[in-house]
Amino acid sequence: MGTRRVIFLLFDSVHLLDLAGAVTVFYESGCCGHPYELKYVSPYRQPVSSAGLMFTQVDPLESVQVEPEDILIVAGMDLTKWDRADDGKWVPWLQTAARAGATICSVCTAAFALAAAGLLHGRNCTTHWAYTKKLQADYPDLQVQENRLFVKSDRIYTSAGISTGIDLALFLVEEDHGPDFACTVAKDMVIYIRRDGEASQQSVYLQYRQHINHQVHQVQDYIAKHLHEKLSLTALATLVYSSPRNLTRLFKAETGVTIGQYIRDLREEKARQLLKEDHKASWIAKTCGISDIRLLRTLARKEGVALNMA
Repeated sequence: MGTRRVIFLLFDSVHLLDLAGAVTVFYESGCCGHPYELKYVSPYRQPVSSAGLMFTQVDPLESVQVEPEDILIVAGMDLTKWDRADDGKWVPWLQTAARAGATICSVCTAAFALAAAGLLHGRNCTTHWAYTKKLQADYPDLQVQENRLFVKSDRIYTSAGISTGIDLALFLVEEDHGPDFACTVAKDMVIYIRRDGEASQQSVYLQYRQHINHQVHQVQDYIAKHLHEKLSLTALATLVYSSPRNLTRLFKAETGVTIGQYIRDLREEKARQLLKEDHKASWIAKTCGISDIRLLRTLARKEGVALNMA
């Protein structure tokens, strides 16, 4: 397959970060070795962002035929300025893109556009937290998910808003090129990468981040950076000004796993990565906070590598 095309659909009053965040991920992917062809379309000749910046090099919708292998991303817009009288200019085009089998994504409030075009009928989806109730009320047939960074439903993806367009774009890059490459892109962008929990492969930097609770994210960040230390529940709770009991409840509710299981999973995943790089077993155990060398032997067998006992 040749260079995959990513088409960005811009409405008037498009939010800049909704657009630029996702654009930057695919641009940086090219800088890191896997390029995408970036294209910008709009039902308007010169769409203007919600912040007043005008776009001039934008193709008209009718000049672009969406292909099955394309990724189409609709950037979020200011709903108070969204002109529904213009639905006829873009709804048929968006529906045609969906029938073609393209991957179609919304960032933030663009979920309303996908819903208006009938693409979210009966689907799980999400949008910015401030608009989830409105989206559900306006389109009762939708299954609107709250407190999710993004939601995948077949070839339709919806994200929560603003910076979550970056998370979604990284997930799309990961689907194309694998988690290691997605980590490389995220590192190049100097950000933490988050992913949907349905993905089959896990990474120490990616697990169980499909929520938006800042306290739990802070605890996850701390754990990832201190795997070599003894991590106590009391210390983690103090970090986020919480009681151990409340943090235990909150962490499980947001991630679906206990704090202890999360720590074990991260330690084992990091150990797997280091085993592939042929580090000494004693160093790996110390770095990952693993006290039982038998666990490293088990992980080494699963990875098909020899355990370096030198």
